[in-house]
Amino acid sequence: METTRKIDVRKLAVTAVMGAVAAVLMFISFSVPLMPSFIKLDLSELPALIASFALGPVSGVAVCFIKNLVNLPFTTTSCVGELCNFLLGAAFVLPAGLLYKKLNGRKGALIGSLVGAAAMAVLSLPINYFITYPFYAFFMPMEAILNLYQLINPAVENLFQALLWFNVPFTFIKGLLSVAITFLIYKKISPILKGNK
Repeated sequence: METTRKIDVRKLAVTAVMGAVAAVLMFISFSVPLMPSFIKLDLSELPALIASFALGPVSGVAVCFIKNLVNLPFTTTSCVGELCNFLLGAAFVLPAGLLYKKLNGRKGALIGSLVGAAAMAVLSLPINYFITYPFYAFFMPMEAILNLYQLINPAVENLFQALLWFNVPFTFIKGLLSVAITFLIYKKISPILKGNK
């Protein structure tokens, strides 16, 4: 009973720390080539993916929740941006953690994280189409938003095309970056996170 309690307290503490790291990474974002300037790249899903592997998928999702909760007072999206970020982050780390738990090992981690990155990319289409961009349209006309996409690709005719051609691949690549970094550092830090060192 005492051991279980210690493990649970440690798990909560490590999850909270990883959430704080993710929140910091969320603030460090930058524009990328071939994307409209308002779309920023950050690696805040990285600690969530690591937590999902080391501590379980629930911890990974909790990290996604914590980083958005911390970020909430500093944004002007009325919770909409944070909600969408949380949903996409959870779509990434939940299947990754579940598959890793079932197929424990490097192969399971790779399959899980690729499935998670694909799920996040696919879900970014309906989440952005039905939630994020309709909200942004209150502050910036949809024509102006589309113009930013059309400056890069004049063939873009509507929001669906813009999201399909730009946001979906961008989200998938963003996920793959977190996967690549996780594979580089996970073996070194997992014993510390799990309390084996």
